[in-house]
Amino acid sequence: MTSTDPLRNLGVRVGPHGGELRVFSASADAMELCLFDAADPNWMVKAVPMTRDANGVWVGRSRSLTVGTRYALRVSGPNAPANSFDPEALLIDPYARGLVRVGSDGWRSVVVADGFDWGEARKPGTELDRTVIYEAHVKGISKLNPDIPEELRGSYAGLAHESTIRYLKELGVTAVELLPVHAFVSEQRLIQEGLTNYWGYNTLNFFTPHIPYASRAAQAAGPEAVLAEFKGMVKLLHLAGIEVILDVVYNHTAEEGMEGPRTSFRGIDNATYYRHDDTGAYIDVTGCGNTVDFGNPVPQRLVLDSLRYWANEMQIDGFRFDLAATLGRGTDASFHRDHPLLVAAQSDPALQGVKLIAEPWDVGLGGWQTGNFPGPTGDHAGWSEWNDRYRDRVRNFWLADIAEARRNGQAPVGIGGFATRLAGSSNTFSPDRGPLASVNFVTAHDGFTMADLTAYDVKHNLGNGEGNRDGTDNNRSFNHGVEGPTHDEGILLARAKAIRNLMGTLLLSAGVPMITAGDEYGRSQRGNNNAYCQDSELTWLSWLRTREQRELHETTKRLLQLRRENPALRPVRYAVSGQTTPNASHMDWYDATGQRMDDEDWNSPENRTLQYLAASTPVTEEFNRILLIVHGVEDDVEVSLPLAPGVTSYQLLWDSATEVPITEEPTEFAPGTTRLVGGTSMQLYRANGPRVEEPEATV
Repeated sequence: MTSTDPLRNLGVRVGPHGGELRVFSASADAMELCLFDAADPNWMVKAVPMTRDANGVWVGRSRSLTVGTRYALRVSGPNAPANSFDPEALLIDPYARGLVRVGSDGWRSVVVADGFDWGEARKPGTELDRTVIYEAHVKGISKLNPDIPEELRGSYAGLAHESTIRYLKELGVTAVELLPVHAFVSEQRLIQEGLTNYWGYNTLNFFTPHIPYASRAAQAAGPEAVLAEFKGMVKLLHLAGIEVILDVVYNHTAEEGMEGPRTSFRGIDNATYYRHDDTGAYIDVTGCGNTVDFGNPVPQRLVLDSLRYWANEMQIDGFRFDLAATLGRGTDASFHRDHPLLVAAQSDPALQGVKLIAEPWDVGLGGWQTGNFPGPTGDHAGWSEWNDRYRDRVRNFWLADIAEARRNGQAPVGIGGFATRLAGSSNTFSPDRGPLASVNFVTAHDGFTMADLTAYDVKHNLGNGEGNRDGTDNNRSFNHGVEGPTHDEGILLARAKAIRNLMGTLLLSAGVPMITAGDEYGRSQRGNNNAYCQDSELTWLSWLRTREQRELHETTKRLLQLRRENPALRPVRYAVSGQTTPNASHMDWYDATGQRMDDEDWNSPENRTLQYLAASTPVTEEFNRILLIVHGVEDDVEVSLPLAPGVTSYQLLWDSATEVPITEEPTEFAPGTTRLVGGTSMQLYRANGPRVEEPEATV
């Protein structure tokens, strides 16, 4: 940034003669920097008037503004439809790097020192095609782990404990995507009902780590110790080769609607930071009471500064943007894929190499934008997106369609749409973006767990205090005959196989897979599909597991191993018919008889069996070819392995019909061999033989 940048150095900068605070407010007519006693954050020791420059930046200086100082802002301004000033309110600096709580609802910003000894730790820089994301909650992942000291369970240090890291490494994931760790608070309604916001999608401040996730010792030592514990967590994960991705919530803040708490932005410059109509009422496209106005360059800059801080000072590897369509809404409130914020996050030199993942929707008009985020430009990588189309199609194929077939004798659709998702969703993402634009997921924190998808037809959210009205009703789930727990062995076996099919599809599809923590062993939330306010063993990972859960865990590990070992499962680009495309997988499609599929096979609801032969065109890895058989009917079927050009034999690597992974040396089968495929199951083979340069058909 140049010295002429009007929004340079917002927040506190400390020098040899004290510090300077810079805060933007276009609407205020007065602002004070309030300094507090180090031992008593209620005792104000000094109030420093701040001055406004020509660009709307207010500046305050004091020799007392040093590392460790507690401070706040008092801001006043004129009455106007979009203003909400209270000159008595003590407000958080939007750029505060540290916070301390005062009473039940008060806060003080804290000046903290930058710097940390990262030693030999470096960002792993995992290539996107090798990335496997594990979506986890800082507290939930370690709270019940008996191998972690009690005082560290549920903390940043607990996540960084050798037991947790060993588990992640042995599982085979490459990145943890943490539910929000920006400082957050519970909504007023939850507080009144004695509940808490467990997930954290209610941001108080965009620069400060959430204090309660630090160990008790770090919390007692203060903001610097909390910051050090967070950085220490990142350091240890990086030393283990695991990336850290943060789920960030910039679309709204914890100030809620106009009657909500006034903690920061509303009292500093409500008109600038939030989106309003002509009367001053909030335009809410987030469903959370307010919407940050990214038609204004000041909030855009706030987000970019926050991203730079976390990516560089905190060494974070990537970000998943909650309700990211909101970040792309311009001055007209509509979504623009070339929005300055979306483009800047992608091209900013300080963010190069950082993974950008969009949740590509919000709840406003035109809010569903899957496939519409910026692709690569020049040397800048494109955005990836949560692919809800993938999620819905996979759930339908293995669950809702099977339920429909039981009721009416036939599934409503065939296999073509499922196959398109399996191969990288080329009907959603443009050729220049390729399959890695798709973050594939079957479940996430929001919704049923994978086990609950197979055990519940409807949500069971009464514990959330909203009369079971919260959470989606569109689950595309199937309980297999009984709602919830059962002792029926046949139903339990069918559910376990359905989980293996869902997990197998996820980990064998082209794209970037995301596993929800606990799905690898079949964690249940007893049918709650919106457990945002459940901070208990319902949402924490259990480390005491049944035999069936251990078997599923081994299956997930095996599938991740197969993904690593077979680059044909990890294409970077879409193949082009008649061409050899580097880092693509050329795909041929066969029916159960081993014949190439035609359009009728692709679209017929009667055809729910296919053979998917994918041959890699790698640049840095050895040539590889796999055959995946998918059978989406409950009756067994005989399949003839295809007589494909160049293939001399097939080796069976995995079969979802078996409860435990294949461990013996893979058996070889000649092309044309007839194989029995169990009802609703998948089989993965490695196809041996020389590379064929010109495949006859591609998709």
